[in-house]
Amino acid sequence: MDRCIVLVDAGYLLGAAASLLAGEPSRSRITVDHAALIQALRERAESDTERPLLRIYWFDGAPDRVPQPEHRRLRVMPRVTVRLGALTRSDGRWAQKGVDAAMHAELTELARNRACSDVVLVTGDGDLLPGMMAAKEHGVAVHLWAVQAADGDYNQSEDLVAEADERRVLDRAWITQAVRAKELTGVCAPPPAPRPEIAAILSAPLPESALGTAAERPAEQSAHPPAAAVAENGAQERVTAPKGVPTPKDLAALRAPGAQPVQHPATATLRWSSDKGWVDRPGAVTEPAEVASMPTLAQLTTAEQRWADREEDITTVGGDPYEVGQVFARRWMSRLGDQGHLQRLSQMYPRIPHRIDGELLRYAARFGLLAHKDDQIDEHDRYAIRAGFWREVDVPAAAEQHAPAAD
Repeated sequence: MDRCIVLVDAGYLLGAAASLLAGEPSRSRITVDHAALIQALRERAESDTERPLLRIYWFDGAPDRVPQPEHRRLRVMPRVTVRLGALTRSDGRWAQKGVDAAMHAELTELARNRACSDVVLVTGDGDLLPGMMAAKEHGVAVHLWAVQAADGDYNQSEDLVAEADERRVLDRAWITQAVRAKELTGVCAPPPAPRPEIAAILSAPLPESALGTAAERPAEQSAHPPAAAVAENGAQERVTAPKGVPTPKDLAALRAPGAQPVQHPATATLRWSSDKGWVDRPGAVTEPAEVASMPTLAQLTTAEQRWADREEDITTVGGDPYEVGQVFARRWMSRLGDQGHLQRLSQMYPRIPHRIDGELLRYAARFGLLAHKDDQIDEHDRYAIRAGFWREVDVPAAAEQHAPAAD
């Protein structure tokens, strides 16, 4: 068939690009416009091979082979197929497992079935040499692309270079069409600038009931972890959390075997999370009636809607934490029968009832938003998920509140 196929080893392409642009092969040091990168690969492949593109195969590693947000964005692009191997951590470093084998299998199968006349390999791993040789024996022209090496280092197997029919180098000018190095301050990269909605959640005041009990609580039982706030110049500052609010550390101590009971105010809540931390008596957790009566999304969703939701998750939701929170909130609000729940929820800002908050975070976990060392969602991602949720809740609630009264 007179068409070309591109096989991309993402670990090689992005790692070499990071070395070239940022000085080290860590992909966390670069930002990638995946749509622009795919378009550039397609145009370059069709130009070099003088054949129309059939498909781009994107090979990458992921923890437990769970697609990450970037993989979700890639796999719904036209003419792109994502193949995932495992990503494991050993001696403090991440390593891909099974990616080379998957590329080898795909290459030989495509050549055996004569699915293309030309194949472009973007890789540097010599383990693909047998697959390259097998493809050539089936009459396929093999084009090998390299990423310009940093400081003259060689980043491709010499055996691959010798066996390839054609070879091209993707230079700095080509790479920077879609890849940028992150700016650094000193040694470490600066924290990402918070969205205004996240900043609002972090700096929102506590209920007066919780603040009113601050004087009753001994100093040694006050909340220890400081909360983040946003200064006038937009930079994050650390401020002391108001007293009278039990922190996760306090609650853990309360439940520890043999620990002395810690007396918290009856109206105290766990800040920025859910209402799980409402403490009535030591060891007892209760929820107000208006909170317990709020339905979850699962309770509001029919089997047909559940199928449609899954279809949307797979085909259109990219997996950005803020976007995930928005999608969940839109579905929940659109299916509410009693809009009074929405008004009560908006008055609880920035806390989300525990049942809904837990369901929201479980939904977000589907999109690979987990820090896999402890299977917990990253703290900044949790803020972004909840900020997206509140953004969607706040718009209709504000519109209803300011709507003119009927005559």
